[in-house]
Amino acid sequence: MDQQQLKARFSETFGHAPLYYVAAPGRTELGGNHTDHQHGRVLAAAVNLVTQAAVAPNDDGEIRVQSEGYPMVKIAANDLLPKANEQGTTAALIRGVAARFVQMGFPIGGFDAYASSTVLPGSGLSSSAAFEVLIGTAINHMYANGEVSAVEVAKIAQYAENLYFGKPCGLMDQMASSVGSVIGIDADPENPVIERVSFDFEACGYALCIIDSGADHANLTDEYAAIPRDMRAVASLFGKQVLRDVKEAEFMAMIPIVRDVCGDRAVLRAMHFFAENERVTRQIAALKANDLQTYFMEVKASGRSSWNLLQNVVPNGETRHQNMAVALAAAEKLLGAKGAYRVHGGGFAGTIQAFVPYEMLDDFRKGIEHILGPGTCHVLSVRGQGGTFAKL
Repeated sequence: MDQQQLKARFSETFGHAPLYYVAAPGRTELGGNHTDHQHGRVLAAAVNLVTQAAVAPNDDGEIRVQSEGYPMVKIAANDLLPKANEQGTTAALIRGVAARFVQMGFPIGGFDAYASSTVLPGSGLSSSAAFEVLIGTAINHMYANGEVSAVEVAKIAQYAENLYFGKPCGLMDQMASSVGSVIGIDADPENPVIERVSFDFEACGYALCIIDSGADHANLTDEYAAIPRDMRAVASLFGKQVLRDVKEAEFMAMIPIVRDVCGDRAVLRAMHFFAENERVTRQIAALKANDLQTYFMEVKASGRSSWNLLQNVVPNGETRHQNMAVALAAAEKLLGAKGAYRVHGGGFAGTIQAFVPYEMLDDFRKGIEHILGPGTCHVLSVRGQGGTFAKL
C-alpha cells in the first residue's frame, strides 16, 4: 500500500485528513541466537519489509489505531496502567509505549492511525517490534518534539513488550527496527552499545533469503519461555540474573554442580550462550574486513550450536512435525558448500535464514518451495533506515 492509499484509508476511517507518515521495518537476526535476553551481543539488520501508518493527533484524548484487516484498537490516553486482561494484545503494546513516554515526562494526547504492514505476523521478522517502534516513533514526533533517540525508542518498545504485552524479549528486535541498517548490539539494558556495520550482501553476489518452515507458533509459548528460564537458572547459581554477568571459566569449573541443580539442558543452553556471544564479535569483524567466507563459517556454526546446544529446532517430544529441521536439511542439501544457513529468531517454528549465491537463487527457491510449499522462500534486502516520520 502506497502513501496515497494510506491517506485515503485514513480519511475513510476517521473522517479527517492525516498529517504525517510513519514507518518502521522488520528485522532479520544475522548473529546472536537467543543472546539478547541474557544481555549479550547480537548482529541484526533492518529489512525492506515495513509497518507503515498515516497518523494525526486528535482532540478526543483517545488513541485509535486501525490496522489493515484487524479490528480497531482504542485506548484512553489518560489510562495507561497495565491491564492483566490485555496481555498478548495490540492494545497492550500501544498502552505500554504511551505509558513509558509519560513516565519520561512527555504528556501524551490522543491520535488516530491507519496502519498496514508487509511484515506479516509469525514471519520471524518481528512484526510486533516493528509495530511498537511505529507507535513509539509517532508519539516521539507528535508529543515529544522528536527528542527521544532511536535507541531510546527501542528501549521504550521493549518495555511495552516485556511489562504490558507479557513477553520477556531482549532488545535486538526493537533496536534493529528503530535504528536501521546492519548493526552490532551489545545489549546492556542500561547502556546498549550500537555499532553500525556497513556491508552489502547483494553487492557481494548473495541473496538474503528468509524461508518459512510452515510451522505454527501456537502452543509454543512454554518452549520459548524455557530458554531464558534455563539460562537465568544457571546465572542464579552464580548470584547473577543473566549469563552476561557470569564468567565462562567459572561456569565451566562448576558444571558438575550446575548439571545437578539445573539439569543438562540448562547447561547446554548456557554453553551455547557463551559461544554465540563470542561468535557475534567474530562475525562483525569478518564483515568489517569484507571476509564473507569467514562470516559464513560463523553463520553455520551458529546454526549448529542452536540445534545441538540451544535445542530450539524441534519442539520437545515432537516426532511427526519437525518443520524447522526439514527446512534446514533442505537448505543444506541445496546449497552444498556454498553460502550459509541457520536457525533464525526464536526457533521451534517460523523461519530459517540462508545466504544464497545469485547464480543459484532460482534453483534454490524452486527446491525449497518444492519441499515446503509455494511462496515459502522470501528474498529480502537490508534497509538503511529505521523508524521514520515525515509530513504528508
